[in-house]
Amino acid sequence: MRIQLSRFVESDLEIIADFIAQDNPRRAVTFIRDLRDRFREIGRGPLHYQLRPEIGESARVAVFGHYVVLFRIVDQVVRIERVVYGGRNLPGLFQ
Repeated sequence: MRIQLSRFVESDLEIIADFIAQDNPRRAVTFIRDLRDRFREIGRGPLHYQLRPEIGESARVAVFGHYVVLFRIVDQVVRIERVVYGGRNLPGLFQ
């Protein structure tokens, strides 16, 4: 399926990269690259990820290290809504 990023995702990625870069700038670059690869994996098999209605309507979650990719399927598009630290209040972030 085609992947679409919400208006929040690029900012989420910048925040993650900046945090990682404080300790390891090279890893920040590779982590974001790997995370974008995960987006493509999600697009190839979005139904493999369990629905999480307690987070939001039609919400699905993919775990990536300590982070989660919040997404939903809209028609034939995988819409990545947010990428955040997994310990955050997830229902409050999914819009």
